[in-house]
Amino acid sequence: MRGEAERQAIVFSALTPDQLVPANHPIRAIKPIVGRALQAISPTLSKMYSKRGRPSIPPEHLLKASLLIALYSVRSERQFCERLQYDLLFKWFLDLNISDPAFHPTTFTKNRETLLKHDVARQFFAAVLAEARRERLLSEDHFTVDGTLLEAWASMKSVRPKDDDSQPPAGGKNRDVDYRGEKRRNETHASTTDPEAQLMRKGPGKETKLSYMGHALMENRNGLVVDIMLTQATGKAEREAAVRMLDRLPHRQKRRTLGADRGYDTRDFVKDLRRRNVTPHVAQNDNGRRSAIDGRTTSWGGYKVSQRKRKRVEEIFGWVKTIAGGRKLRYIGARRNQLWAQFTATAYNLVRMAKLLAQPVLAAA
Repeated sequence: MRGEAERQAIVFSALTPDQLVPANHPIRAIKPIVGRALQAISPTLSKMYSKRGRPSIPPEHLLKASLLIALYSVRSERQFCERLQYDLLFKWFLDLNISDPAFHPTTFTKNRETLLKHDVARQFFAAVLAEARRERLLSEDHFTVDGTLLEAWASMKSVRPKDDDSQPPAGGKNRDVDYRGEKRRNETHASTTDPEAQLMRKGPGKETKLSYMGHALMENRNGLVVDIMLTQATGKAEREAAVRMLDRLPHRQKRRTLGADRGYDTRDFVKDLRRRNVTPHVAQNDNGRRSAIDGRTTSWGGYKVSQRKRKRVEEIFGWVKTIAGGRKLRYIGARRNQLWAQFTATAYNLVRMAKLLAQPVLAAA
């Protein structure tokens, strides 16, 4: 017998979002960690706003929303706000009621500068990392560093000579531009859309794109991100960022190790590591040259372990580019994209931590 379609009617319901999210949903393991991290940075969040005036959207909502955008591959903040209107899981994660309306997407724009000014994203990242350290998920001795190119939110058609003050040619947003035979270099050309983005290519024969460079410092025990940076794309950016991230680690008398690919095999970089009491477990680059890594390092068993472990850093970049939408950046300027990178790394760590903390329970079962 064919059932009859009935029109939906507005009825009173006593259900809450918490009752509708499955008890075994993976995000349930993430939410408590986020709650403790937000509690840890609550003093900073309180300083961000005046005690007088109209109440704003709670900053906790913006931070949680940034995590959901990365976790669920949401393309934009506007799309997130549209989905928040009807997605009960999103409302549950933000501690909203079913009937609470979604906030406007301009809320992200209006509060972004405040988040940058108070360095909230980095403090939030550090608070989540502190939770991992409390659970003994982090290695304090063995690390891996790597970098990757991230395509900027700017078209190659926007690249013009720096000394060209003329108006761009007419033709609409996707105008025709003929730059055949023109040699474009970062020293002489820049994008009018994102002047901080640099012309860069991955290797010989590869396509040149406007790019930034992302850098990740990973601990080797469980593959968690302990630091992340976004810089301009230059030939020395990877090694310079690696040194800066090492300097930001907690001071430790015991010697550390740092794994890296052959792009880091330079005498200056190896010397910088040894000066910081760090053993350079860098892959040897002896292709037509002499490697800066000699037998004193490669003969140790720990070197082989680091070379095996360092490949896990590619999982971080793979997740960032595919799940978190980082294949092409969505913001203009290094500061805004750095904010995005920190939220994205926090989301990645939360996914890893939830899986790692669930393993003993599964083993017992």
